[in-house]
Formats: sequence, C-alpha cells, structure tokens
Amino acid sequence: MKVKICGITNLNTAIQAVAYGADALGFVFAESKRRVSEEATKEIISQLPREILKVGVFVNETIEEIERIAAFVGLTHIQLHGDEPAAFCQSISYPVIKAISFQSNEHLAAVRNYPAEYLLLDGPKGKYRGGNGMAFDWQEVDINLLKGRKIILAGGLGETNVDAAIKIINPIMVDVSSGVESNGVKDIEKIKAFIQKAKAAPIGGEVNVSVHAAE
Repeated sequence: MKVKICGITNLNTAIQAVAYGADALGFVFAESKRRVSEEATKEIISQLPREILKVGVFVNETIEEIERIAAFVGLTHIQLHGDEPAAFCQSISYPVIKAISFQSNEHLAAVRNYPAEYLLLDGPKGKYRGGNGMAFDWQEVDINLLKGRKIILAGGLGETNVDAAIKIINPIMVDVSSGVESNGVKDIEKIKAFIQKAKAAPIGGEVNVSVHAAE
C-alpha cells in the first residue's frame, strides 16, 4: 500500500517520513494552518529522492499560478481541492489528483469520470478543503463506482483505522495529515506507526496498478 503524508512544512519531517517508507509528500499552497512557503518547499524537495511523489495542494488557484509554483519548487503532481471544472484539470501540464468529498453514491457517480490521473476520496469539508481529520462511512461507498480509477483515500485516517479503511475501499494509496499530528504538529512516531500499519494492511480485493505507473 502506498502512503502519502500531507501537510509537510519542514525538511526533518520530510526526511523522516521518507525514511519510514512514505511514497508521496504533500505541500499545501492554499489557506491552511499547514501552508508552506515556496522557498521552504523548494529547499525540502531538492533533498528528496527522485522517486518520491511531490504533490502540491491547491484550492481554486489559477492555472498560471499553479504551473509557476510547480516549476519553481519541483512538484511532480498537482492536487486540486477546490471547485475546479474538468476543462481546468485538462489544461494543467502535470498529473492531477482531484479531491472529492464523499457525499453520496449519486454524487460519486457524477464525478467518477473526472479527467484526472487520480481521484482522492475525502471526508466532509470543514474549515479548510482538506486536512480536517473528518472521516466518512466507508461502508456506504459503492465500490463498483471506483473500478477502473486510481483511488487515493483520505479523511480521518489514523493508525487505528487505516487497515479497516484499506480493506473496504482498496485504494491505490492512503493520505494522512492531521491523523499523524500531536497538538497540530507532525509527530514522527505517529508517522512511523501509520506507515507501518498501512503497508501491513490486507488489501480488500484486486490489487490496483502501481502508483508509479503513470510517472
């Protein structure tokens, strides 16, 4: 199971997460308590292994600004957490992860064909568009609607529930931010425990294509 640690703000956390087995790191460039500067992100990414996915998180940003930041800091993927239409996604020159909050299977059916490399299935929207630590009932999801798509599962995940979530949804990757924090700050021991639990979790069904297949 692939693991993405989102909301990275410093080099030490990034290096430790990678050392413990993280496959992707997320850097937030939208309104958030985890927002990170372009300069800091560029410095962090310059010291990461090439194979690690470097994901920039944006909310209703312009294509021009997304492309500028991505090129400057060295992103490999763009995560859209806003109300970006399909045409917007298709205009970006980087692989796109489109985040959608699970509301119902009817809503999921309406957005499942969104033209993105990955769909990130997230919990309810809170103060911010992501990283709110709010889970949803995975049992309610019609798994048939996810077939043929590369799914990243997020929303309220932590060491105690990630294995159950993986078994039910069978994503290609799990994404965590607040679930590996203590007092609002990334906790290295929680990151280690989460990654170990996720990678040891049994897969629910047919194994998905490797997350690196499109890189």
